[in-house]
Amino acid sequence: MSPDLILIIGILLAVLSVPAMLSSFSDGRPPRVAAFSAVVAGVMIVWAARSQPGGYTLREIPEVFVRVAAQFL
Repeated sequence: MSPDLILIIGILLAVLSVPAMLSSFSDGRPPRVAAFSAVVAGVMIVWAARSQPGGYTLREIPEVFVRVAAQFL
């Protein structure tokens, strides 16, 4: 897997874990799965940034999204 794909999966997983955490807190349950997915997302983002030569900047992230989407379409 390319670092670009790992970065995008990590970002999407992090975004999806936020509503899951909020739902768990509002129901009075511990957010075990949501916290685990947030940790996995963080590890994926850090791993992708470290394996990409030069890392990523915030300005490059939309371009990376487009590049990964173009690979699948």
